[in-house]
Amino acid sequence: MAADSEPESEVFEITDFTTASEWERFISKIEEVLNDWKLIGISSGKPLEKGVYTTGTWEEKSDEISFADFKFSVTHHYLVQEPGDRDGREEGVEDALPLPMQDLLCMNNDFPPRAHCLVRWYGLREFVVIAPAANSDAVLSESKCNLLLSSVSIALGNTGCQVPLFVQIHQKWRRMYVGECQGPGVRTDFEMVHLRKVPSQYTHLSGLLDVFKSKIGCPLTPLPPVSMAIRLTYVLQDWQQYFWPQQPPDIDALVGGEVGGLEFGKLPFGACEDPISELHLATTWPHLTEGIIVDNDVYSDLDPIQAPQWSVRVRKADNPQCLLGDFLNEFFKLCRRKESTDEILGRSAFEEDGKEVADITHALSKLTEPAPVPIHKLSVTNMVHSAKKKIRKHRGVDESPLNNEVLNTILLFLFPDAADKLAEGFESRAGTSSGSSPPPENEDYNLFSQFKSAPSDSLTYKLALCLCMINFYHGGVKGVAHLWQEFVLEMRYRWENNYLIPGLANGPPDLRCCLLHQKLQMLNCCIERKKARDEGKRGSMSDRSPGGSAGDPGKGAESGDNLKETDKEVGKSWDSWSDSEEEFFECLSDTEDLKGNGQDNGKKGGAKEGSKEPVNLKPEGRLHPHGKLTLLHPGEPLYIPITQEPAPMTEDLLEEQSEVLAKLGTSAEGAHLRARMQSACLLSDMESFKAANPGCCLEDFVRWYSPRDYIEEEVVDEKGNVVIKGELSARMKIPSNMWVEAWETAKPVPARRQKRLFDDTREAEKVLHYLAIQKPADLARHLLPCIIHAAVLKVKEEEVLEDISSVKKIIKQIISHSSKVLRFPNPEDKKLEEIIAQIMSVEAIIARARSLKAKFGVEKCENEEEKEDLQRFVNCLLEQPEVSVLGAGRGPAGSVIHKLFVNAQRLTESSDEISAVPPLDEELRRSGSADERRLNTGSLSDFPPPTGREIILRTTVPRPAPYSKPLPQRMYSVLTKEDFRLAGAFSADTTFF
Repeated sequence: MAADSEPESEVFEITDFTTASEWERFISKIEEVLNDWKLIGISSGKPLEKGVYTTGTWEEKSDEISFADFKFSVTHHYLVQEPGDRDGREEGVEDALPLPMQDLLCMNNDFPPRAHCLVRWYGLREFVVIAPAANSDAVLSESKCNLLLSSVSIALGNTGCQVPLFVQIHQKWRRMYVGECQGPGVRTDFEMVHLRKVPSQYTHLSGLLDVFKSKIGCPLTPLPPVSMAIRLTYVLQDWQQYFWPQQPPDIDALVGGEVGGLEFGKLPFGACEDPISELHLATTWPHLTEGIIVDNDVYSDLDPIQAPQWSVRVRKADNPQCLLGDFLNEFFKLCRRKESTDEILGRSAFEEDGKEVADITHALSKLTEPAPVPIHKLSVTNMVHSAKKKIRKHRGVDESPLNNEVLNTILLFLFPDAADKLAEGFESRAGTSSGSSPPPENEDYNLFSQFKSAPSDSLTYKLALCLCMINFYHGGVKGVAHLWQEFVLEMRYRWENNYLIPGLANGPPDLRCCLLHQKLQMLNCCIERKKARDEGKRGSMSDRSPGGSAGDPGKGAESGDNLKETDKEVGKSWDSWSDSEEEFFECLSDTEDLKGNGQDNGKKGGAKEGSKEPVNLKPEGRLHPHGKLTLLHPGEPLYIPITQEPAPMTEDLLEEQSEVLAKLGTSAEGAHLRARMQSACLLSDMESFKAANPGCCLEDFVRWYSPRDYIEEEVVDEKGNVVIKGELSARMKIPSNMWVEAWETAKPVPARRQKRLFDDTREAEKVLHYLAIQKPADLARHLLPCIIHAAVLKVKEEEVLEDISSVKKIIKQIISHSSKVLRFPNPEDKKLEEIIAQIMSVEAIIARARSLKAKFGVEKCENEEEKEDLQRFVNCLLEQPEVSVLGAGRGPAGSVIHKLFVNAQRLTESSDEISAVPPLDEELRRSGSADERRLNTGSLSDFPPPTGREIILRTTVPRPAPYSKPLPQRMYSVLTKEDFRLAGAFSADTTFF
């Protein structure tokens, strides 16, 4: 017993080998991810079609795992295939090679122009990469690399996954991967070599073949033939000067009107430098068998002209300087400026001393206060003209940011009617140039409503373009401030002298346009009203009937032409509209107004109860008889009155009014006050109606003003006759109805003697003040939609000449994006920058198209068929990463490319003073290195040495023993000036070895 118990006494510690180590947990996590992504089991799919790696869709999904506290990201890259391709698992294919091993031998997708590096090196359609999660992390030591590779191998074996698994090692920039793929009884190892300095024996095909064969170590003799795919890439950088058609604008000639196609009112377009920096020609031999060609250290058969396939890609210049983009960016920078116009131009425009400023503000405030003094005694005009003198006194002519010649050119462009100095001619032109012609109804013209800018033939639009050009060429923000100051003074001058502003559509402010455009339209409305009033004062007929109440449904029948016998009445009314003592009657208080207007006509005028008792008032303010309707009680004809037009409103005034109405609250008193405010126009029309139709009642007014609120029915009277009986609608019969209340308070006052609904003097001064206080930054914000609108039109105009389908799509996206961003009052800077960047990208694409067309001589080509081929080729170059050249070196595009390289080589040779004489070739061949000797043979006088050499070697041999299963072997090599890489995939039989 003692002997049996002795060993037990020696057991001091029990090791639990079932506890998982960090390494085992890591392997388990890899397996979990593979299971989650359903990468377990046999992979199957159809053979790949040609070019599918470029045209197909690649997707990836990622997860994160950790080894102890070191984090790795696991990413699955795969080509999206039809559902049947991936899921179809046929019976009896267990012995078939895994799909990745079949892809190693597939030649349909060699050298894809745009793909993951592992796709280019190994031709795989699906793989998983495990890499350190942080960019700064790297797996550097050999032991860690081996540990990761062992983990991958075990995970693949445990799960039966046939998708290749790669591990990224060394620094990320080196793109070094090792990996493995397992199948039933087979395994492929993915290995890599990356060197800075290229060993001389690997610079040619024969040396690489030796490496490949020694690596395979195939025991068979003779070795099965190796198939090869070779690509040599040549880079063209020396474009000749005349190939770039864009001339930079001649800034000095701008004043004369045109600047290399650039003038006021037009945006420039095009790149100032060549937007194409390099042309890469890839000459490919896709299917070669070992022994067909010779390429060693002394001789090469690889003549680019003889290559069966040519393909071209162009390298775009990084951020080429483009004129339109520069204009937009510089104008956008204005939006961020903080200075006011006064700060930019020095002392205030109106600043002589503090007293004078006070005088002017006092004068402007008096315009809207009740005052018995006529307006001309306030002498605002004199003050403005004195302000102009002070501006010139403070800032000499030489110091002005804009010289007079430029300023006059711009002002004449903005105000073409100012060219005629004669007063009569000026007036007539001002009247006709105010946008009376119907606007063109095309899609481009109507962009302003989407962008909330201004029509492309409007003053606002032209002003935006002029400011943009001045900001870029003439003094920047100072020039902008100077022009704006002159513009505001011009607006003041026009208001005071009754000259309509040209380039603005008639009528009230268009709320689809930007606020600045609305303000200018509002000022035009004020000028129009003032002009009509002043002409009425002189006793002349107004051009436009003041009673045109457009927009009221019941008043649409009235027309200024049908005055008939009321001509005298209208003439009289306009004659007395603005008698000198009554010119500012609207500035009186309400009580004075009632005394002066309503009660002078006799208290009978306010007849209540529908004016049932006879009224002995003289009718006033008649336009013309209605024609159909008669008054219900007296039975006299119903006359349409001369009414006031409703006050035009800009969007900020509408917003202000809605805020005031909202603040009145929901109390009875607030609701009543709100109704009173909203019924000002209704009350005015009622008073005009009462004055024109003495003895009328509310029903008469409703029949004319709102016919739907007067309901007529056929009824049978006591005698059995069918008669039409009418009554007010239900809403008109509601107690304390606003219409009834307004009718009772309305007095028979014709429009000419009513308080004005629209105080044009006050509104004009508000607009002029609004314009005067705008900073250059505010101005830029207002006008940026116009500039974007102009830029889009310019881009569309230029695109039509080139006809590039991708550009058409981007322009549609820009319009859609802009219409969403610009419709809000204060768009975010980031969104505006995105729009400008999109416009710049389109400009760059069009500039590239023009550069390529010039380089390939598309316009000079006389053969129509060849011209179409070249045009198609240029368009493809813009839209595709790499374009095949039809006919290789012998096609129309190929011959042009050949000439380009020949010319570039001649330039290089002449600049280096190297003469290509045969004896020198012989001497170089004897004295130079192997690489130099090889580069100076063949047709290399036409082409420079290749910048890149890519070679893919493939074969199928049994490894590692002669009786093993024949398996695919592949090696890819790339050689550039400072980089050499070998990427090998070597398969081995794991059953028979």
